[in-house]
Amino acid sequence: MKRTHLALVTATIALAVMAAPTAALATPRAADRTGLQEQLDGIAADSGVGALMEVRDADGIWRGTSGVAKQGTSQAVPEHAHFRAGSITKTFVATVTLQLVDEGRLRLDDTVEAWLPGVVPNGDRITVRQLLSHTSGVPDYLPTLTMPPAPQFLDNRWRTWTAQELIDRAVANPPTFEPPGSRYKYSNTGYLLLGQIIKEATGRSYGKEIERRIIRPLGLHHTSLPGTSPRIPGPHPYGYVPILEGGTMHLVDYTQMNPSVMGASGEIISTTSDLNRFMAALLGGRLLPDHLLDAMKTPGVEGGSYGLGLKWQDTSCGIRAYGNDGDAVAYESWSFSTQDQHRQVTVALTPNFRRDPEGAVDALLDKAICD
Repeated sequence: MKRTHLALVTATIALAVMAAPTAALATPRAADRTGLQEQLDGIAADSGVGALMEVRDADGIWRGTSGVAKQGTSQAVPEHAHFRAGSITKTFVATVTLQLVDEGRLRLDDTVEAWLPGVVPNGDRITVRQLLSHTSGVPDYLPTLTMPPAPQFLDNRWRTWTAQELIDRAVANPPTFEPPGSRYKYSNTGYLLLGQIIKEATGRSYGKEIERRIIRPLGLHHTSLPGTSPRIPGPHPYGYVPILEGGTMHLVDYTQMNPSVMGASGEIISTTSDLNRFMAALLGGRLLPDHLLDAMKTPGVEGGSYGLGLKWQDTSCGIRAYGNDGDAVAYESWSFSTQDQHRQVTVALTPNFRRDPEGAVDALLDKAICD
């Protein structure tokens, strides 16, 4: 799911919780890494229970952790922790979609109606390209669900959702804009639809196609699509959501949950190492031919910073970094690579909802890319 959902939750609540203790749990190997560790410590102290990151560049691989893996303990955040990566899933889904375009099994200008008849009103006017670039006008299903800090959010923790259920909830509302393609408006529903289109085009689920086309070929041994399984495999930090009960706001352990509510829009579980390897392979042309990678990096609307499942940000040193970020409510992540693949950086956070970390993380990413 989109990372800025967490910012909205943070902006609407004020938690009466103690800041998680923080510590530098990974010693920088060289003096030039000290600044990265200090900034990571600051993010964990202000905005997180725990945090971790990995940077890959010409000097090798550096990993840092901060805060704690579990609230109320001194348990260290695992350096190779698994976490829910939220909307970074969309970059995997988009890559598979574009591979199918390359194979001639679908086209970017195919309509939703052609693949999923009757599923979306005016689906004959909405294209695969527009779903990928969030320019379709299809409403997002997320606002139709109860979200934190409402206690009712926990009622659906173990519920299995089908993609069709969530799509139906979304399209019961009018389009967010008309005509399709005229504006940018983030929609998780668009990627649920792409997941369904992948299944129609291949006869296999989007999860199976991601595993077959990306995870296995790249050796991403710690990346998985859990489906309905509530567990996070391997070492991992605990994730929390803010819940208001009895007039008091507190963090509730939300590490285990049924991820079908995110589906093709955000269910993936991964590690900093695997995500860095994925982004390097993608930007390096190992997964897509040049013309489709170029399409992926072309904004959906003029002046935008989101293409076909890929976003970008320009750093203070003038280097553009490509990747994505993700919000899985109890976990938040960012993964970016330079075009020349000389640097990759992935950051993961278990937020405490006291402050929105976006600005501090942008500064950390900037330092990792530029220094």
